[in-house]
Amino acid sequence: MIIKVLGSGCRNCVRLEENTRKAVEEIGIEAEIIKVTDFQDIASYGVMSTPALVIDEKVVSSGKVLKAEDIKEILEG
Repeated sequence: MIIKVLGSGCRNCVRLEENTRKAVEEIGIEAEIIKVTDFQDIASYGVMSTPALVIDEKVVSSGKVLKAEDIKEILEG
């Protein structure tokens, strides 16, 4: 599983990455977490507001900081 956190590196983007890492650790799954800060790469996903979360190339959230619990629900979904 590849999880990407899209964002400029702002505080909200950092929080989303931290929450994502926490969720992955709590579930105990294997996942590569990649931080994407290049605006062309972010735009290629059709994301207009960051932070955004992409799981296996599918945008699952944009424009908000998901809590670790929310991310776990998406991953286990």
